[in-house]
Amino acid sequence: MPSFGCQSMSLPLQRVLMRAPRASLLNANPQQWHYGPTFDGAKALEQYQFFRRLVAACGTDIIDIEDHNDGLSDAMFTFDPSLMSDHGAIILNMGKPLRKAEPALHEQAYINAGIPILGHIKGEGQIEGGDCIWLDHNTLAVGRGFRSNQAGIDQLNVMLNSLGVRVLGFDLPVWQGAEACLHLMSVISPLAPKLALIHAPLLPTALYQLMQSMGIELIEAPNDEFMASSGLNLNVLPTAPSECIMIDGFSATKAVMEAAGCEVKVFAGDALCIACEGGPTCLTRPVHRAY
Repeated sequence: MPSFGCQSMSLPLQRVLMRAPRASLLNANPQQWHYGPTFDGAKALEQYQFFRRLVAACGTDIIDIEDHNDGLSDAMFTFDPSLMSDHGAIILNMGKPLRKAEPALHEQAYINAGIPILGHIKGEGQIEGGDCIWLDHNTLAVGRGFRSNQAGIDQLNVMLNSLGVRVLGFDLPVWQGAEACLHLMSVISPLAPKLALIHAPLLPTALYQLMQSMGIELIEAPNDEFMASSGLNLNVLPTAPSECIMIDGFSATKAVMEAAGCEVKVFAGDALCIACEGGPTCLTRPVHRAY
């Protein structure tokens, strides 16, 4: 029986979908893909391989999507084109036009791995994985903004409500505009089932209040590091409760997490993550977390 099922953000990571950047990233046009001044393709590949080793060292099984120089340089950010539930994968519909072809890569990878497809976001509906956060096993929060819309949230509701899951939409601010990437996970990073790192100024008030009512402890990332990194100091991957991987260079954010009881590993990500607007969470699509 294939191993899948993931309605948690922080339980032990057993299986993950990843795509190592290769020719598509080396050949990428930084202006076309909205990559920043620290972008360096060869250096980014080295930083990715170090990050991948950190993930594998946790005992996580990695399902690989190969880069065959298809030009989809953002496809290394596997968190976004699909969502995993306990009942199978949901193939999403990307809000960024340059990423429209990526969900098909995920669907084929799941088919090859013997993982069922629960459904697809279609038509006018748009959802990106970075806007989706499991608050608990039966509650999915979705950010409504430039990348995910109400039509997509409605389709998720149809798929998941009958399976006992509440899908709740929350409005995101404009912040740096449509070309930049502000996902819900840009302002919230769950670290354990009852612990989350947040940037409160951009967090929807109703979601902040809901998380408090659910008994989730909210710790705030330092504002200066958030602004300096466009939120990537907050992009933290839990491999188990309170065991996390983050980008190096944000010592104050790391200290806040450690003060809350987290064990934190770091990797250099200036050429990969900072430049390309995606952190360690974005580079993984959890397929199975152990309950």
